Amino acid sequence: MSSPAQPLAASLVQSVDWLAIAPPTIAAVVGLVVLVADLFVAEHRKTLLGWTSVAGLAAATLMLLPLLDGDRSTFCLTSDAAVCSYTADRFTLVIQFLVLGGALLTALLSVTALKDGRKELPEGEYWFLLLSSAAGAALLPASRDLATLIVALEVASLPAFALVGLKYGDRKSSEAALKFFLSSVTATAVSLMGISFLYASTGTLYLTQVADRIQNVDGQLHTLAQTGVVLTLVGFAFKTAAVPFHFWVPDTYVGAPLPIAAYLSVIGKAVGFSGLILVTVVALPSYADLWGPALAVLAALTMTVGNVGALRQQATRAYSAVRLLAWSSVGQAGYLLVPIAAAAYSGDAEKSVGSTVAYALMYGAVNLGAFAVAALVGRTRLLNRVADYRGLYASSPLSALLLAFFLLCLAGLPPGIIGLFAKVTVFAAAVDAGLGWLAVIMAVNVVIALFYYLQWTTLLFRAPEGEPVKHRVPAPLTAAIALTGVLGIALSGAPQLVLRFTDTALF
Repeated sequence: MSSPAQPLAASLVQSVDWLAIAPPTIAAVVGLVVLVADLFVAEHRKTLLGWTSVAGLAAATLMLLPLLDGDRSTFCLTSDAAVCSYTADRFTLVIQFLVLGGALLTALLSVTALKDGRKELPEGEYWFLLLSSAAGAALLPASRDLATLIVALEVASLPAFALVGLKYGDRKSSEAALKFFLSSVTATAVSLMGISFLYASTGTLYLTQVADRIQNVDGQLHTLAQTGVVLTLVGFAFKTAAVPFHFWVPDTYVGAPLPIAAYLSVIGKAVGFSGLILVTVVALPSYADLWGPALAVLAALTMTVGNVGALRQQATRAYSAVRLLAWSSVGQAGYLLVPIAAAAYSGDAEKSVGSTVAYALMYGAVNLGAFAVAALVGRTRLLNRVADYRGLYASSPLSALLLAFFLLCLAGLPPGIIGLFAKVTVFAAAVDAGLGWLAVIMAVNVVIALFYYLQWTTLLFRAPEGEPVKHRVPAPLTAAIALTGVLGIALSGAPQLVLRFTDTALF
């Protein structure tokens, strides 16, 4: 009995490529280290936990560099080495850079926020949850089977619920977390049902095998497969904050600590869009006639509702600056959906997906920069209204100039060349795919967005009411603003580098 058992056991052993899985693994391990260290670190030295987390995220980001040489895969089927659960290809690395880089900037914002918070937030738990969510978000773009995909999605999402509601005794924070949790759990349940239908139709969870087998499903299972496609899309549409699954966004961003609102606006979207790309373009290309029109309609609705919502924000309303950024992020999600929808109609799906990834990189850098300046103003103006930014140039010229630059990038106006370049790229993807009507709706929405972005920008340079409020900028906050500013300016100087990087063999 022993001799046949040995070859069988040996065939089940899978080698692990530790270098390929290093980025999410480092984030997860540092999270555990911080959680345990919190038990032993004295109260007055808790800042060390924050700097350990910053160092861990920096190390995880740097571990992407050795992976640039070529594609690497691990956790593969022993019967077929080409079918794997984890793949570190160009698409994976770009999204992981966005996720881990964004989490690093969030950590820098958080160091200052925790210090200013007067113990409203428990530091050990905060850093553990942030690192855990970042690890899940970094795992998701590398996932190449539906089980790993949904696990990564939940590992990224569950800590985010807790982070939103982590403020002690803050009713607004608790309500935001509850709304976020209930709506997200519903979307996850819908996704799981869709994935179970796909598994029942194809008998596999691996994305490439699903793509092959779903084309030849039995006629009796055809309706089941179609239902699975629709339900899976609904779940990921929620994660991207696409209309009509966007209702949780404004209240959640206002109730969350500001660094977490920034995190959700960029990393949360990166998770949703990378999952959506993997499910549609990789696993379900044969159902493009189903998900293509659906995503095109979602894109049109999302950009329109988001921009109109941002336009309606009153400058004197409490937290109107955060609400405007929240509605703006919904509108930006609509632009990000356009190239994914175009991939269904285009002969070159990789190029269309590259447009989405390029736009996501631009959006991530400048949106985190805008939130960083909002965090700076929020240190002295606790209600963080748009009206509070009046005369910012008089008290903090560099911060005002950088915020103006970030807003112009989001609007797609010079000198924010990278924003203009990204919008032109997305517009071209729609036109090339024959979605002229969607390109027209996008053009109208860009004009709507110009109004509220420019209105906020001009307010920065108007004469302040009363004495200008001096803004002392702590070192971590300075680093976050400087990093996003340098990145935005550098990309505006050479925007073609982004598209060249994202358009090279994404899959």
